[in-house]
Amino acid sequence: MAAPADYFLAMHRDHDPRTSRRSGGTGGGTADLATGPYRVDRDRVASSPFFARLGGVTQVVSSTGSGLLVHNRLTHSLKVAQAARAIAERLNTRPDLVGVLDKLGGCDPDVVEAAALAHDLGHPPFGHLGEQVLDRLARHRFGLSDGFEGNAQSFRIVTTTDVRGPKALGLDLTVAVRAAMLKYPWTRLSHPTPHPRDLPAPPRGAAEPPDAPGTGAAKFSTYVTELDDLTQAREFYAGRLEPWQQTVEASVMDTADDIAYAIHDLEDFHRVGVLQHATVSAELNTWLDQALDLAELSAADLAAQQRRPGRSLETLRRRLHAKDSWAVDDGAFAQAVAKVRSELVDGLLAVPFDGSVEAEQAVAGFSSRWTRRLVDAVGVIEEPTTRSGHVVLATAQWHEVQVLKFVHRRFVLLRPDLALHQRGQARLLTALVEALEQWATDRHEADRLPRRLHDLIELATAEYTALARTDPGTLVGATGDGPSGPDAVRALARGRAVVDFVASLTDNQAAALLDAVSGRTGQLWTDAFVL
Repeated sequence: MAAPADYFLAMHRDHDPRTSRRSGGTGGGTADLATGPYRVDRDRVASSPFFARLGGVTQVVSSTGSGLLVHNRLTHSLKVAQAARAIAERLNTRPDLVGVLDKLGGCDPDVVEAAALAHDLGHPPFGHLGEQVLDRLARHRFGLSDGFEGNAQSFRIVTTTDVRGPKALGLDLTVAVRAAMLKYPWTRLSHPTPHPRDLPAPPRGAAEPPDAPGTGAAKFSTYVTELDDLTQAREFYAGRLEPWQQTVEASVMDTADDIAYAIHDLEDFHRVGVLQHATVSAELNTWLDQALDLAELSAADLAAQQRRPGRSLETLRRRLHAKDSWAVDDGAFAQAVAKVRSELVDGLLAVPFDGSVEAEQAVAGFSSRWTRRLVDAVGVIEEPTTRSGHVVLATAQWHEVQVLKFVHRRFVLLRPDLALHQRGQARLLTALVEALEQWATDRHEADRLPRRLHDLIELATAEYTALARTDPGTLVGATGDGPSGPDAVRALARGRAVVDFVASLTDNQAAALLDAVSGRTGQLWTDAFVL
């Protein structure tokens, strides 16, 4: 017989609205091994084929066929989960935060771990490059008002397209875990009202891209097809949080994602010899030596001198003032540059990576020191600005993360050789989407579509038909154009299904499938496993 305390906890859990599932229950299914509702969620995510496929999806560069030992989306997700759980556990040991965390809706380590494992499920082949390509095709080729977004695709997977849950419709996760996945708890255009992009200082990701006015939020976590799921997941937090605010658990996951991104990608590109000591040293040292002079340059002069050392870092400092004036401090920024120079330039990059025990230990030491430094610097603020979540890094560490991410972007992401490969990957994905759409619209061959794609078309057709009947405004894009008639609705559904299908492939599957449908290989396409 359970002890009284255990019985009380069990009863409390059974009545905790955060444990409610989309199906209406609160417990796990007969196939679940764990007993705690959030551990059940963690296990369901980890057992999903969408999670397994992340091992074949690019983080920054693909390791496929190259032999490079670099992070993929699976190893990245595992490290985000590790950092997220550590943050949650630290916050829960602080007596001064107990009341605040409860007031804001809770901070359970199992919840943040499950959400962290799930946060990248929707990333398509070739990572962020694939995300941009599929968004463009979804909006311009298929007329989908909310396009494609990796975070929204992750939420669609756990609520709709994954079939490993008890009801064969999503994973039937708890309210708390689904809410913790909503890094950007709004749709692209319509929800909530008023939309956060219209706030005087929009939350991160809510503003429209400067080069694409009228297209809606740059980042969002829900398509209109999953709006009911967002509403149900956020109902518990009404009155505790603003509609556009992350839950504390989502904020923990978001912060852990930033930490992993800032550290582990630098580790990768030092390991493969891309991060060069001389160029990074020149940028950081020049800015430290000439900070006052660089601050006096006009915007035009700074832009004209971008290729000279120190200028890109000065551009970052000014951008932070423009976007995050609530947090940026010039003194802390200078100290962060000096800290990164000491640890990264004078430390890790000073000796080229040669695969030796000494080199491996240097990389491991750099990664572990920085991860602990950043995780230990996380705190909670009860009333953050619109640009921040409730979970924040201390001032010094916030600036250090900005500088670490700058180094990664400036000396890895902007490399011409990376752009060369990405242009090829963009063409590959575009050709694959076009080929699958042509197959799906070929009345003589449509009945021989891959079964998974056929099922996705049926699912999306039911979704868009219902939306056209009950809430047609959600299908209207920023231009005011919407579907007219059943054929137009079916075309939208077909477009969403093709995008869902391609987004569920690994890098290798996408390449192999295009080779097959374009006639460039004699190998049966079924040899490439497709979700």
